[in-house]
Amino acid sequence: MVNNHIPYGPYEKYFKRPIDIICGLLAVVVFGWLYLILIILGTIFMRGNPFFTQERPGKDEKAFNLIKFRTMDNRRDKDGKLLPDDVRLNKYGRFLRSTSLDELPEAFNIIKGDMSIIGPRPLLCEYIPYYTEEEHHRHDVRPGLSGWAQINGRNAIDSWEQRFAYDLEYVNNVSFAFDIKILVMTVFKVVKRSDIQVGSQIKVGRLDAARRNIDNASNN
Repeated sequence: MVNNHIPYGPYEKYFKRPIDIICGLLAVVVFGWLYLILIILGTIFMRGNPFFTQERPGKDEKAFNLIKFRTMDNRRDKDGKLLPDDVRLNKYGRFLRSTSLDELPEAFNIIKGDMSIIGPRPLLCEYIPYYTEEEHHRHDVRPGLSGWAQINGRNAIDSWEQRFAYDLEYVNNVSFAFDIKILVMTVFKVVKRSDIQVGSQIKVGRLDAARRNIDNASNN
């Protein structure tokens, strides 16, 4: 993909990345105790590895491994096949999702440079063939821990096109003030636990069936 994106200003060009690194390191240091607790609890309630990793498209659609705390356990049937998602999504996993604590390990993706604090949320690599030419430009910037689409509905957004319209609006208007606005609204929504549908899928409209099947894999 050809990236024709021109940084919106000095903030995006010179300051956004250093701020991401500093904030990511602070998060790991300040919440180190919480990481340790969630690793222990996750090992118990998820019956094994507490982490979930998945390949996602980053800036310029270059793939990276996103890391989260696992919200589905590894229970299997007598034939060794994983049980349905709604069964494996236990109470602990629902708690992680409703509080957004499952996202904490993404601080390491931010430090590494895969992600930013604010930007379009990374979806799945399998979505890319379904993008329109314009939609590809959501990857002109680093994906974010939170974004303009998330604070305008998070998982409750019922349209693929609507979600991407918010993402593209952000890409075309990156600024320090815009990032601060999104960050403050994100904290407010997480505290209130608003616009969250635990275990839900977005309605994607165009090419609905294919995209909905992919959503099932992204909700772990």
